[in-house]
Amino acid sequence: MAEQVIKLMELAPEDVPEELKAGAYFDFEEHPFEHRALFDQTSSVCQAISRIHDYVTGWLEKTVAGLKDAGGVEVLTGEQLDAHVLGAVEVIVHEGAVFEPRSIVGGKDGRTGTIAVGPGAELIGCNLSVDDGDIYVGAGTSMEAGVGLKGPSIIGRDCEIRQGSYLRGDCILGDHCTIRCEMKNAVAMNKGNFPHPSYLGDSLAGYMTHFGNLVTAANLGIYNGLREKAERLNLTVRVGEKVYDIGTPKMGVCLGDFCQIGCSSTTDPGTFLRPFTIAYTLTRITKGFYGPYEVLKNKPMEHGVVERESLRPL
Repeated sequence: MAEQVIKLMELAPEDVPEELKAGAYFDFEEHPFEHRALFDQTSSVCQAISRIHDYVTGWLEKTVAGLKDAGGVEVLTGEQLDAHVLGAVEVIVHEGAVFEPRSIVGGKDGRTGTIAVGPGAELIGCNLSVDDGDIYVGAGTSMEAGVGLKGPSIIGRDCEIRQGSYLRGDCILGDHCTIRCEMKNAVAMNKGNFPHPSYLGDSLAGYMTHFGNLVTAANLGIYNGLREKAERLNLTVRVGEKVYDIGTPKMGVCLGDFCQIGCSSTTDPGTFLRPFTIAYTLTRITKGFYGPYEVLKNKPMEHGVVERESLRPL
């Protein structure tokens, strides 16, 4: 008899297992997060990932509209900018901000894309795209030359977005984040630290989480990638004796507060790390649940997986 698969997105909040609830991963009382509403409006972390786009677009619509009438701002159009601009765009720049991007792709199909830049922020030599949604950059955030940022996206306060970063849209960054990775449809909460080339897609990252160099959060099963998009199977996860269909083929990783993943490691699609879970370098973390307070070790030298032989003279 085939095993019953429960559709997670159809469950009432009280029927969602604790392992899939936001409270198992993020302590919003200890570490407040401006965008906690995303989680208050959803019953599971998987549902939160699926609704990032709707949350971001709704938040931007309300916030950007209010900024236009605020004091201490200047509203610029594409013709007033010293940048390569394609399409319709308006920029709301607070006093003290530096806005000198290299290029902007504006709105399409009659829509004007909007970029809001908070006081003290510096966007220099970056490439911005608001053809699919607006962008908000918080106060004091710096964005280096070579950054690529697509809307809809929300960037928090006092973040450092380093050269080579590629934020592909539907991204939320909290405050004091350091970014040098590729992100899409993902949330990194306050003090998220992804300072090296890495990939975080369809994922959630809690307070003070960290990726070492070249960490990848795989978000699509390798065999599912052989299927046409319309034929891909939804990802399933096992919690105890029950299997849940999360409602989408794609999910990366859910990193609880203070989780750390060492250099050149990979997480399988559908990986859940509860707070204070740490993975050593070169670790493949298979789909499932880990932590809290757990160390995942890949130690081939100590356990004889790596073979050592003498080098013969050439």
